[in-house]
Amino acid sequence: MTDGELRIDDLNQAVRSLLDTARGSKAQRAASTLYGGRETVLRQTALALLAGAELAEHESPPEATVHVLHGRIVVRGIDREWELAAGDFMPIPPERHSVAAIQDSVFLLSVVRASAPA
Repeated sequence: MTDGELRIDDLNQAVRSLLDTARGSKAQRAASTLYGGRETVLRQTALALLAGAELAEHESPPEATVHVLHGRIVVRGIDREWELAAGDFMPIPPERHSVAAIQDSVFLLSVVRASAPA
């Protein structure tokens, strides 16, 4: 974004595009930042995972949410898991976790960084 212009994204188009990119990827996934960057506290990224693909266990950001736009995913935390379908929304648990696609899926990850940029 420059000079105060706001970017408008068609999330349905983003879903189609990311799934197409993931289908052509050896890793069976794709991602695109829709909002945010080094200069913002909030970052929103759309991620596509093909059925069976996984984001390996990783640390939880200070504050984050996931909103499933297409498909079904499972978020696995420590000794617990949540199955989410298109339309579902939840905060990311404050613990190490992984994400796996049950079906070809796209989700919106919103993350608030630990502190405002300098």
